[in-house]
Amino acid sequence: MLSALFLYGVILGSFYIVVGLRIPAGKSIVYPGSSCPTCGHKLRAWELIPVLSYFLQKGKCRGCQSRISPIYPSIEFLTGVLFATAPLVVGWNYELIIALTLISLFIIIFVSDLAYMIIPDKVLLFFAGLFLLERIFIPLTPWWDSLLGAAIGFVLLLVITLISKGGMGGGDIKLFAVIGFVAGTKTLLLSFFFSTLLGAVVGLILMAIGVVKKGKPIPFGPFIAAGTLVAYYFGDTLISTYLNLFYS
Repeated sequence: MLSALFLYGVILGSFYIVVGLRIPAGKSIVYPGSSCPTCGHKLRAWELIPVLSYFLQKGKCRGCQSRISPIYPSIEFLTGVLFATAPLVVGWNYELIIALTLISLFIIIFVSDLAYMIIPDKVLLFFAGLFLLERIFIPLTPWWDSLLGAAIGFVLLLVITLISKGGMGGGDIKLFAVIGFVAGTKTLLLSFFFSTLLGAVVGLILMAIGVVKKGKPIPFGPFIAAGTLVAYYFGDTLISTYLNLFYS
C-alpha cells in the first residue's frame, strides 16, 4: 500500500507541476500537451514518465539538448514520499484523505509561488470546496473548530498585512483561512509559528550566502506548506513535549 501511494504521488506530482505552472499564467492544464520550453519539442509518452524520464534522458531535452531543471523530478519524488509517509503519521483512517488533499494543495502552491510568487485564487477556491465537502463527512472535534480556525486564519493574516503594509500577500491570507478550516485553531496557530520561524531562518541563511538581497521578497508559500505539515502531523506531540519540559 505504501508503494502504491508512492507511485500515485509521483504521478500526481507531475500533474501538479503542470497545474502550478499553467494556472497562474492563465493557460489550460489539458491543452496543449507538455513540451520543451526552449525548443517547443512536444514530449512523447516515454519522455513523460515521472522521475525516470529525467534520468533516462540524462537531464536533457531530446530535441535541443538543453538542460532540464532538476526541480521537476525532485518535486515528483517529493510528492511520492509525502504520499507514502502520510499514513505512517495519521494512520490508515479517513483523516488520510484530508492529509493527501492537503499535500496536493501544498505541492501546487509550492510550484506556483516558486515560479511566479503567486498563490492562485482558482487553486485555493477549488481546494476550499473540496475540503468543505471532506470535512462534512470527516469533521474535526468539535466540528465548529473548522469555522473558528478559518475565521482566525483570515483575520490574523489580514491584520498582519495591514500593520506591515503589504508584508503578506492576499494569497497568504486566503491560504491560512483554508488551513484554519482544515486543521482547526490550534494547528493553525502552530502552523503560523512554524512557517514564520522557518521563513525567517531560511531567509537569513540565503541573505548570508548572498542568494537573496536584503529587502528582496522571497516566496512564503513553501514555508507555509512545510510549517503546516509539521504542525498538522506533530503539533500535539510538540505541545505535550514542551509542557512536560517546562511545566512539569
